[in-house]
Amino acid sequence: MSTAALQSTIDGIWDDRKKIGTGTTGDVRDAVDAALNLLDSGLARVAEDGAEIIVELWDVPQARFGEFVAEIPPPLGIGNLELVARWVVEGFINGLHKAPYLGVSIDFAEHRGYMPGDDIRRVDWRLYARTDRFYVKQFEADTNTNFSVLFDVSKSMSFGSRGVTKLDYGRFLAACLCYLSTKQRDRVGIVTFDDDIVERVPPSAKHFDVTMHTLDQMNPGRPGALGPPLHKATEFFKRRSMLAIISDFYDEPEKILDAVKPLRFAGSDVIMFHVLDPAEVDFPYDDSSSFQDLETGRKVPVVPDKLREQYRELVQDHIQALTALCSQNRIDYAFLNTKAPLDLALFKYLAKRHKMTKVR
Repeated sequence: MSTAALQSTIDGIWDDRKKIGTGTTGDVRDAVDAALNLLDSGLARVAEDGAEIIVELWDVPQARFGEFVAEIPPPLGIGNLELVARWVVEGFINGLHKAPYLGVSIDFAEHRGYMPGDDIRRVDWRLYARTDRFYVKQFEADTNTNFSVLFDVSKSMSFGSRGVTKLDYGRFLAACLCYLSTKQRDRVGIVTFDDDIVERVPPSAKHFDVTMHTLDQMNPGRPGALGPPLHKATEFFKRRSMLAIISDFYDEPEKILDAVKPLRFAGSDVIMFHVLDPAEVDFPYDDSSSFQDLETGRKVPVVPDKLREQYRELVQDHIQALTALCSQNRIDYAFLNTKAPLDLALFKYLAKRHKMTKVR
């Protein structure tokens, strides 16, 4: 629950606070629990007129800014997404971005073997004279493109074992990607979804601020399902686009690819950012307890010691299966956990983006 949503809920129930008890459930109970957790952790305090506020000044090297921001739990994190994005992007990868399409610009990329149907004007005759084989030249295009983030805002994205939820981490990553694209004069937009489309901002050179506002205001919603919303989103991208899908991808690998492939087959370049919390990967729990599915509410009693190794193997099998399926379908895939610095996630994107500058 965001700080604004928490404040709104508490303000709404304040006059009837005497009715709140151990039997209270729903949004009110969630708000009370969240407020108490903030007070217990020291992240919030009871307001006192005239109380002193202790301020700490940190001298953070620009090269470590992304890592630093990722470690700050809400609500203490920097609230201005554009500020975070600007520091991370300009601190690490300014000027590295190029468009993903083959062009006829003067920027030579590489040679490849001639194939029937290739434009004969691209044959490198000097290379033919040296090798007695036909090769064509490939070029990079410095064009503007449409870039959109497809962001999973289902309930499972609200999980965070270390103060930073998957939603928060993805929010900062998406802001960085959009800022980078805007700096290169690309048109940016966003689609948020759970089991259906929640919000849509079409790609436009004028939509950066609207996209940032959408990222800043989004909250985990209903249980998620990749298929229906992503199939519907295919209709939004008639022009070739660059699409970044941010999700925890909790589904069978084959079903995930069935949901994503229509976007790729429609002609867009797709990169999947698979975001998980470290606890979801390592399963570091010791005590026997019940684990609750955030989307269905179902509770399952678990003895961690007996299941830890099997659980870790299943997670790795899931990641490896997604990696293989994405490679087979020419979809880029990057696994991230929320303890990874933001700049590391951005570098992974840039590495994928750079490969797309080559002709396919």
